[in-house]
Amino acid sequence: MLVNSNTCAWICEHPVDMRKSIDALAVLVEPLFNANPLSGHLFVFLCRHRIRVKILYWDRTGFALWYKRLEGARFAHPGEIAKTGLNMAQLSAWLEGMPIAQSSFKTVHATRVS
Repeated sequence: MLVNSNTCAWICEHPVDMRKSIDALAVLVEPLFNANPLSGHLFVFLCRHRIRVKILYWDRTGFALWYKRLEGARFAHPGEIAKTGLNMAQLSAWLEGMPIAQSSFKTVHATRVS
């Protein structure tokens, strides 16, 4: 997966049919996320039972699709994180089943070290 630190992950709060392919999911990005599917960001789709997830992204040469199925567990309901998006560390934690705190640390923009 070719992503950089500026990449965001957006989770769809509504369940999506997991039979959909790359092209069908790419068409859903604009109406569901109000975003360009070619932006390089990751677009996360969950099935109705929240045991399967597909992540669609554009990696400069074409679309790629990542698929994960949980055994004996469910992904956390996206709830509020669907509105704010996730950074790569938060997405990784969410995919591992860890809860994502709404009050996460804010980025500090330092201009000097003292």
